[in-house]
Amino acid sequence: MKKKEPDGAPPPPPPPPPPVFWIETSESVSRLYQFEPDGQLSVKIVDDSRPAARRVAESFLNKFFPSGYPYSVNEGYLRYTQFRALQHFSSAALSVLSTQSLLFAAGLRPTPAQATAVSWILKDGMQHVGKLICSNLGARMDSEPKRWRILADVLYDLGTGLEVLSPLCPQLFLEVAGLGNFAKGMAMVAARATRLPIYSSFAKEGNLSDLFAKGEAISTLFNVFGMGAGIQLASTVCSSMQGKLVVGPLLSVIHVYCVCEEMRAAPVNTLNPQRTAMLVADFVKTGKISSPADLRYREDLLFPGRLIKDAGSVKVGSALHMVVKPSKLQQLKEIFPEERFILNSGARRTDLILEHNATGEDALRGWLVAAYAADMKKFIDEPCATILREAYERMDSVVRPFLSELQAKGWHTDRFLDGTGSRFAF
Repeated sequence: MKKKEPDGAPPPPPPPPPPVFWIETSESVSRLYQFEPDGQLSVKIVDDSRPAARRVAESFLNKFFPSGYPYSVNEGYLRYTQFRALQHFSSAALSVLSTQSLLFAAGLRPTPAQATAVSWILKDGMQHVGKLICSNLGARMDSEPKRWRILADVLYDLGTGLEVLSPLCPQLFLEVAGLGNFAKGMAMVAARATRLPIYSSFAKEGNLSDLFAKGEAISTLFNVFGMGAGIQLASTVCSSMQGKLVVGPLLSVIHVYCVCEEMRAAPVNTLNPQRTAMLVADFVKTGKISSPADLRYREDLLFPGRLIKDAGSVKVGSALHMVVKPSKLQQLKEIFPEERFILNSGARRTDLILEHNATGEDALRGWLVAAYAADMKKFIDEPCATILREAYERMDSVVRPFLSELQAKGWHTDRFLDGTGSRFAF
């Protein structure tokens, strides 16, 4: 006989639902996806038929390259990364040799405790002075990050070279080592300040943090390899000063060469004087608009201030009182009353002076006027003001599609980075 349940007793709990799971197969890898009782999704590999070499390669890509590579980055990232890895390798090896030389010059045995003490004494002194001096140059680094990145590594190698040479003059140990750390302090600030603009040039999908993290992972890995190679060199070929004098310059040349190749590979998409002049010259000469990737190998990394004749030989950033006479200022302002720039055409160059709130679009408008005016001077003999007005009308008829195409190519036209160039306001 069935036992009757008392009235009001709760019904038995329902059985737990079966686990929700599924298997996905992609590129010879089968993964089991299952929701845990706490709602978390767990993923397990149940079958992996990829060759071992391919598994290692893909694991390396996942750890040291941004997610979605190569589609998540701009052109040139692989070449940039290759030379960045070699740069850190050579720099770390050179650093080991300089540390060994410092210890010998100070009359110390190379023990970790003593090396740390010497490093801290120098670091807290001259290195901080170098950092403070270089920190005042941030605006110039924004305008020319590639140039300052190369200069940073030249300064770093110079400081390291002084440390390597310190055993040759032990009586001047603190002076030589301090000067070396002063140069390295400036180099560290410049290198860190220019890192973000370079990484930003590769970010294609708003993945700047991922790019930065993976780039630092590559740097760390090859720094470790370089330190290992440096230790090996210090105990063999470079155990004598003669060996250091041969290997040290070789590593320094490799280091600087790799930095130059890194910077050439980076497609920086912000407007500065050099890139603006090149864009205008290409447009006026051929009617085409270059992308950041098109211009990267044409940039002059060491002397970016050269004037480009096809772009009107424009010089930007000069002080207003140095290039325009007071009697002529109002006349120039009246030629383009609604613009945020003033153009003063001379025999060898055209000075472009921007207002304080001028953007990249304003700089481009002024540059186009200067380029058209320079081109018109070859064929017509008219007063300068007349030529500028005709050039302005020509610019005004093409500037809208010009700016739209620039933005479509990936250029940031909302700002113009002219370093410490002078600007004016009325």
